[in-house]
Amino acid sequence: MADQCLFDFLHMEIVSHVYKEQQTSTGEDRAVCVSVLENMGFRVGQGLIERITRDSPSFKDELDIMKFICKFWTKVFRRQVDNLRTNHQGTYVLQDNKFSLLTQLSSGKQYLDQAPKYLAFSCGVVRGALCNLGLESVVTAEVSIMPSCKFCRSPSKH
Repeated sequence: MADQCLFDFLHMEIVSHVYKEQQTSTGEDRAVCVSVLENMGFRVGQGLIERITRDSPSFKDELDIMKFICKFWTKVFRRQVDNLRTNHQGTYVLQDNKFSLLTQLSSGKQYLDQAPKYLAFSCGVVRGALCNLGLESVVTAEVSIMPSCKFCRSPSKH
């Protein structure tokens, strides 16, 4: 439990630092900050999935990879995904009704406009993990009421 609190605090400080740094150097550009945080998360996701899958057999298909990402989610965010859905065309949605990095902010819609900056790192973690498993992806997050969020994985357009 203590390590989760430390991670939550570190995450909030990283977000704060990136936004302050960007604001002082070039004026606040939210897109640049989100990109910096997403790229940090991407590298973390690549490293974590490499360690976790070191002794795992290879995966048969996309669905197997996404099911493994649900297990990965439990290891990273200390909570099981509430729902995994697909449209059977390469798009998958992971739903977490009490996402740990949003629970500190609020329940309800009070800080809804602040949610994207606190989800960028996590989108990067998932995208990095998927990339290391062979799935080039675009990962986005959507929040309609906090702390519930949906992470959407779509195939990369490359």
